[in-house]
Amino acid sequence: MSGFVLAIDQGTTSTRAILFDGQMKVVGTGQQEFTQHYPASGWVEHDPEEIWASVVTTVKAALNSAGRDASEVAALGITNQRETVVIWDKATGKAVHNAVVWQDRRTAPLCQKLKKRGLEEKFTRKTGLLLDPYFSGTKIAWMLDKVRGARRRAEKGELLAGTIDCFLIWRLTGGKVHATDATNASRTLVYNIAENIWDDELLSILRIPAAMLPEVKDCADDYGFTDKSLFGAEIRILGVAGDQHAATIGQACFEPGMMKSTYGTGCFALLNTGGDLVRSRNRLLTTIAYRLNGKTTYALEGSIFIAGAAVQWLRDGIKVIGKAEQSGKLAAEADPTQNVYLVPAFVGLGAPHWDAEARGAIFGLTRNSGPAEFARAALESVAYQTRDLLDAMHKDWKGAAATVLRVDGGMVASDWTMQRLADILDAPVDRPTILETTALGAAWLAGSKAGVWPKAKEFAKTWALDRRFKPDMDVATRSAKLAGWRDAVRRTLSSQ
Repeated sequence: MSGFVLAIDQGTTSTRAILFDGQMKVVGTGQQEFTQHYPASGWVEHDPEEIWASVVTTVKAALNSAGRDASEVAALGITNQRETVVIWDKATGKAVHNAVVWQDRRTAPLCQKLKKRGLEEKFTRKTGLLLDPYFSGTKIAWMLDKVRGARRRAEKGELLAGTIDCFLIWRLTGGKVHATDATNASRTLVYNIAENIWDDELLSILRIPAAMLPEVKDCADDYGFTDKSLFGAEIRILGVAGDQHAATIGQACFEPGMMKSTYGTGCFALLNTGGDLVRSRNRLLTTIAYRLNGKTTYALEGSIFIAGAAVQWLRDGIKVIGKAEQSGKLAAEADPTQNVYLVPAFVGLGAPHWDAEARGAIFGLTRNSGPAEFARAALESVAYQTRDLLDAMHKDWKGAAATVLRVDGGMVASDWTMQRLADILDAPVDRPTILETTALGAAWLAGSKAGVWPKAKEFAKTWALDRRFKPDMDVATRSAKLAGWRDAVRRTLSSQ
């Protein structure tokens, strides 16, 4: 059988399709952006039909760019923006409302009501998550309540609900398969991650009919075949994982204690805790890292809302740089005697603070502070926030003690930023040669299931280091910098 494996990477702002060959090298790509809809303050939506069209278009583009036919593809893997959710008609496949995106905050009042009823501990104990609009469950509840006739139709069994992967599987298979994987299910706020089942009690609290929800499968599993009419031949769908979980797999973080961090607009760090379901005492999330052959591997996750977005702010907001890649060079020119801190709480603070009301602030300015100091403060803020996550992980789980951080995402191209990250973490930072880790993870799930790519241990051996950044900052300097950062955060929190 051909070793070609196709990955669909359905992201927040664009859809990509990547075709890999039998040596796991990229041989064809397609990419298409789609519209972001902001119908009200704090609301973010996507048109499911536009997402679907982008998937079909990019898959065809990837095949065409490689000069390959769908009949040569051994397997298809899907990775997707997590927590974004769709409700659609079981008979027609048409969505009853735009997809409500993970960034959307419209269900904040519902989350507050549930907290006031003392229910957060119950949700956290069963799902590993916090009561926050970030997650899918309250989005489904909102659509059932607000879309005319939706609740009645859902209770009659006429509507289905799922995250983007689930909607795509339904469409790709011509409505034959209604399924998701354990990682996406674990982000819905209604999936019991200890028992690996939809939780009837949580579904009852949110008034979500269980019949709407998909079957939950392993990440490498049989999700059916694409309809022949789409690409000219059937393709087996054999792998599914949410984007951050797929990146963890693509970074070959298969052993407990291994950690990856993706630096895009925000930052998402996952620490593999193996079969140990670690209940965080420091407001991290407990999640399913992946589920293979019926065995669940867990992770601690920390979410930073602003990482690369701080560089975008330098470029587009205060215009101290013209291109994002200039930020590291400018930061290197900063006056080492100045201690300027940026707390980038532009949309609140994520883990471990979870302060939605906090707003960005800059501390330590002098008359000599200028563009270089602002650039350094922006890049260092990413390192400090990552250190906060790592400290919380160390407190939660002793297996995190000797963590080496594997990194990916747009920011990791900056040597200065990665060196400062290693300095602040006081831990090695490993940048791989292959940065397409999310798509690679989805492709590996499908390719290994199809038997054309190696199993986990052999796949892990193919991970190749581009560069290791080792800590090179003295203890006193690091301690002083961290003390200044913690004071800046304390002053920024809305409770102060």
